[in-house]
Amino acid sequence: MKNFQQRALDSQNDKKKIEPPPVTDYMVDAKKLITFRPDTPMSEVVNTLLQYKITGAPVLNGNGEVVGLIDDKDCLNIMVGGVYYDQPTGGSTVAAYMSNVMKSISVKANILDVAHIFLTTPYKRLLIMDDNGKLAGQISRQDVLRAIRDMKLAG
Repeated sequence: MKNFQQRALDSQNDKKKIEPPPVTDYMVDAKKLITFRPDTPMSEVVNTLLQYKITGAPVLNGNGEVVGLIDDKDCLNIMVGGVYYDQPTGGSTVAAYMSNVMKSISVKANILDVAHIFLTTPYKRLLIMDDNGKLAGQISRQDVLRAIRDMKLAG
């Protein structure tokens, strides 16, 4: 005689496993991403993040290579310093505040690979790199939530 737990396990094993979609199905393509250059004024970054309701963006050099990330926390740092401590913020650029530590993942990854990274790190977004090390796109926690919801609806 099977107990309840055994029936639950049997029914889970009977279900067809859904193949997780590739990261490319849910990422924002690099061509559509808002990006900044190291010499972009921080005031422009703040205005852009607020205007487009985004929390951060990649920083690219003149060759289109990723050299960092700038986000709302970096902006808060400079804005709080400017207001609270009455420090000038006018001449500050992205290069002084961007993070050089970036987490990226291959275009060959799937949504569950990305979900695992988000669950085990503090990252809110990941850069997606192609086989040549070039920026292919970006994926956020929101994108992964959408993908997993879609997987659940499909199953």
